[in-house]
Amino acid sequence: MIIRKAILNDASGIAKVHVDSWRTTYKGIISDEFLKNLSYEQRTELWTKNIAKEDNYVVVAENTEGQIIGFADAFKRETNKVTNSGDLTSIYLFEEYQGQGIGRKIFKALFKHFKELGYNRIFVDVLEGNKTRYFYEHFGAKLVKSSQIRIGGKMLNELTYEWNNVDNVLENL
Repeated sequence: MIIRKAILNDASGIAKVHVDSWRTTYKGIISDEFLKNLSYEQRTELWTKNIAKEDNYVVVAENTEGQIIGFADAFKRETNKVTNSGDLTSIYLFEEYQGQGIGRKIFKALFKHFKELGYNRIFVDVLEGNKTRYFYEHFGAKLVKSSQIRIGGKMLNELTYEWNNVDNVLENL
């Protein structure tokens, strides 16, 4: 298993994980029609742009065959006005690789990056029905806000969690 910084050539592999993970993670949460219409091509374009952004940190997890099986990204959102803080904006793994400690390794790579940037507060948004929130809670994230967002024509609860000490998170990984 290799965790490394993403390069532009990784965009299509990340897109595959992104689409397939959404279809398994959000089944029963987001409409089936919305999930069915997710496009590898559109997500490849999105990830090509995301990887190219200088302030966006994207990491991938590769299996022993060199296939991308997971990814995560982080940056400071324009809406984040908190000093010395950043945002964990996504972390996804193919379903068959979940529960093996890979997510934890990806998560650690992001938090090392946050520490290098001097951030001490990290935020993440997660849909209420997404079980990943329990992963975040396990590593000390505290719920700070709940809001409503519309995805696929359906109103959903989005939870914002915060870690207020990057060093504490890294010590527990």
